[in-house]
Amino acid sequence: MTRYNYLERRGKSGTYYARIDIPTDLVSHLGCEVRKKSLRTKDENEARTRLWPIIEAWRAEFADIKSRREVTADDKAEAVWQHYEAALQHDDQKRRAMPTPSDMDAEEQRLLRRIEKGEINSDSFAGMINAHTGLELMFRARTDDANLRARRLTALKAALISGDIRMIEPAVKDFIARHRLLVEIGSDEYRELCALMTRAEVEGLQRTFERDGGDFTGTPRDPIVKPATGTAREAAAPGESIMDLFDTYARENPNQIKPDTLAQARRDVGLFVEHVGSTFPVHRIDKKAVREWKALLLQYPVKATVTKAFEGMKLAQIVKHNATVKKPTISTTTVNRYLSGFSAFCTWLTNHGYLQQNPAADMFLKKSKEKTTKPFTVDQMNTLFKSPFFTGCQSDEAPRFWSKPGNVTIRDHRFWVPLVMLYSGARPAEIAQLGIEDVRQEHGHWIMHITTEGDGDKSVKTDGSMRVVPVHKELVRLGFLKYHADMRKAGNTRLFPLAERNERGQMMADFSRDFPRYLTKIGLKNGRGLSLYSFRHGVADALRRAGYLDEQFGFILGHVAGTMTQRYGTLPQGMIEQRAELINSITYPGLILGHLHRI
Repeated sequence: MTRYNYLERRGKSGTYYARIDIPTDLVSHLGCEVRKKSLRTKDENEARTRLWPIIEAWRAEFADIKSRREVTADDKAEAVWQHYEAALQHDDQKRRAMPTPSDMDAEEQRLLRRIEKGEINSDSFAGMINAHTGLELMFRARTDDANLRARRLTALKAALISGDIRMIEPAVKDFIARHRLLVEIGSDEYRELCALMTRAEVEGLQRTFERDGGDFTGTPRDPIVKPATGTAREAAAPGESIMDLFDTYARENPNQIKPDTLAQARRDVGLFVEHVGSTFPVHRIDKKAVREWKALLLQYPVKATVTKAFEGMKLAQIVKHNATVKKPTISTTTVNRYLSGFSAFCTWLTNHGYLQQNPAADMFLKKSKEKTTKPFTVDQMNTLFKSPFFTGCQSDEAPRFWSKPGNVTIRDHRFWVPLVMLYSGARPAEIAQLGIEDVRQEHGHWIMHITTEGDGDKSVKTDGSMRVVPVHKELVRLGFLKYHADMRKAGNTRLFPLAERNERGQMMADFSRDFPRYLTKIGLKNGRGLSLYSFRHGVADALRRAGYLDEQFGFILGHVAGTMTQRYGTLPQGMIEQRAELINSITYPGLILGHLHRI
């Protein structure tokens, strides 16, 4: 098993497979504990690309099964009334098919004519019996039917007393199948449905005997047998479920958002579907549904889908169980992210006539004015850069070894990304995806070209994020260019070949998650506030200390509109010199990095 949760490499051939554990409460229904499917590739990147749609389809299937698992009081009332009416309708059909007096007279005359013609005579006793059988059956039809009904009525009443469900089971199973209520056979809920529908049929049969006496006005005397008044379970039309329409939205991608952002939106909408049910009609998405979903999100625990305590649970169950488990809940920013992806989809639904208005509009939570990410102080950075992760740790194989002093020095992307951020303000993923050719000399200055151009699966937040950033002189002293030369000499096309994307397409997500945990381990972090992005915030403060206004350095952080110059990294000499001066003005008085210099 690889470190990607749903990806498995099997056999000598090395073919990748999608793999998912069946939720524990569906194992008995699906008949297995694990589901696997070949991705038909030995390439890990291609496998990750093919993986997520399969996982999403499986999750949608599980959600669909679960959405029909709970039987409501309205379902029970509907089952009772439908079965009662079915008994009466069956009786109506039987009565219409019964021979009338004129039918019996006609059959008697036909029989006499056959006797007169000699077709039936005493020479063939068997022939006489057969000829008279049809007429006899016509005369006895009503009596025989009444006897059959009486025997069934007696048997059903006895079954109610003994708990025998065999007679009613075919009707119960048919109702469950038609209404897609996946009730476990033999469960208390199943037996209750059997008892209720038995009582309904008893009432129906009793009405038939009243009809035998000419009274068609009878009404049920059993209090449970009454017209169902609950709201009918409305289902989406075929091909127009919420997720069906999301697939159309994703194919159109009207806002041209990145694949990983689109995948995130799919998961966000999927969580809403988990709340309302997979057959919930799109036109019923309203403020109330979104409001109730948001209320659950505000209580939704962090990383719930990968926490064993919540395995196999749906959104509402997770929130309820977390009252006992007490895991920390997601932030206001994360709640707004869920709402944002869902709202963009609702805007598309509105534009295409599925909704009258976007019900997620104006549902966003107000952000706290207090900054959630704070820059490091110089003292904190001195502590960090003198800690074992940067000076020598026990092992680089797992985060638990990073804080323990040793002779293993980490010098891959995990070492360089924080330092490059410290002296450029670039985002972690932007640095981690740099190609060898993205770091080069232009007009006598070394630059980093942050772009989607060139080899590899590069991406940037916006077109304005593509930019040219000169290499800070402190990075040169730290050995950044020497590292670049070593990577080129080794034949690498990427500057940080060990930096990888996760199954959701996020670059270096594991390290971005582990770094704050390391800060906590060495005593720098307590709660929220410090992360890799603290270096980016520190750059903005450093440039302000150097006398620059925000609008004068916003472009260096990727906060401006995109241009072709930024895309292809072609800048005139004067502009590069100005940028080099801007970048080299980033200083941190009191910061000590001499022990990390590599001349």
